[in-house]
Amino acid sequence: MAELLGKTFNVTIYEQGKAIGRKYLVAGKGGFNIAHNLDRTELYEKYSPTHFLQEAIQHFGVEELRTWYLKMGVPTYIGTSNRVFPEKGVSPANVLRAIKSRLAFLNVEIKTKHTFIGFSEEAQPILKHDESNQIIDATYTVFCLGGGSWKVTGANSDWFAPFNQLGVSTLPFEASNCGLTINWPDSISTNHVGKPLKNIAIKCHDLSVKGEAVITNYGIEGNAIYPISSEIRKSFKSSIPAAITLDFKPMLSSVEIYKKLKKCQPSNYGKVLKLDTASMAIIKQFTTKEEFLSKEILSKTIKNISLPIASLRPIEEAISTVGGIEVENLTPHFSLKKYPHLFCIGEMVNWDAPTGGFLLQGCFSMAHQLANKLLKQN
Repeated sequence: MAELLGKTFNVTIYEQGKAIGRKYLVAGKGGFNIAHNLDRTELYEKYSPTHFLQEAIQHFGVEELRTWYLKMGVPTYIGTSNRVFPEKGVSPANVLRAIKSRLAFLNVEIKTKHTFIGFSEEAQPILKHDESNQIIDATYTVFCLGGGSWKVTGANSDWFAPFNQLGVSTLPFEASNCGLTINWPDSISTNHVGKPLKNIAIKCHDLSVKGEAVITNYGIEGNAIYPISSEIRKSFKSSIPAAITLDFKPMLSSVEIYKKLKKCQPSNYGKVLKLDTASMAIIKQFTTKEEFLSKEILSKTIKNISLPIASLRPIEEAISTVGGIEVENLTPHFSLKKYPHLFCIGEMVNWDAPTGGFLLQGCFSMAHQLANKLLKQN
């Protein structure tokens, strides 16, 4: 956003912490996935509410984001999972330095240790710095106050109250892209914690995700679990019992599984189907003896093991959150309908997306949409 606005406006970035971009460094520790290589239609359909970011992504999709990174001196590549990464050897710190260099070139001023604490009577932001308060007299103010996850970066919901006082409605933060709590039987929690469940499909409601999960002491997590958390959250808000369904052989039909089991002894089920001990332990634990011994029934059950979910993991463990400013408060260009000089973008707004580069893409697309709006009206 500052890349565009820095050519026309005097731009100042106020940061609560000691330095900007802390989330870049924290999020990049597990592999710095900066986008997902999908066409525009497939891309915006990954976000909810449905079509909320459609216009923003139509104008600034994956190609534009990769071009922008290249302009910063950060070449990218598309991995085998279709995720986009900086070229090998380019660390999150390298990327952040490149961005800061570009901001300096555009004469964007950065002021750290400034905390937003409220609004003046004219709806201008008040920031606290060195025990003193300052009203920022800006033509436009863009808030990027973040969601509720990654507390280490300073994320919190302290800003809710000032916005509520302006008449802007907010929703409490809730965990998203997080692990799920399962009350495992002792046979699982004692013997299989830390073991992966590979090449599985996990389903909840109408959403099915293929990938990998890991058994944990509290339940289950992993790349096939995180996108499912949004559906589990819906279950908890309805009368539908919260559960996921595991398909341990998503590439085989139940008929094909039955053919493999037909001449097999129960003790060899795992070997014949190439299922590890953890997978077989879950299958055995969540089927009756009769179901396990009936090859015809088991061939169907292996594709339909239901696990009851006790809860989502806490926000402190989540990759992202939902909640914050309700989208009904915003125009298509993310200004507050009641206060057109105030804009809100990023995870402080109540939208959701899976991991895999979609969260960063959404934030960049929102910023681009907003910046273009300001450039057109000035």
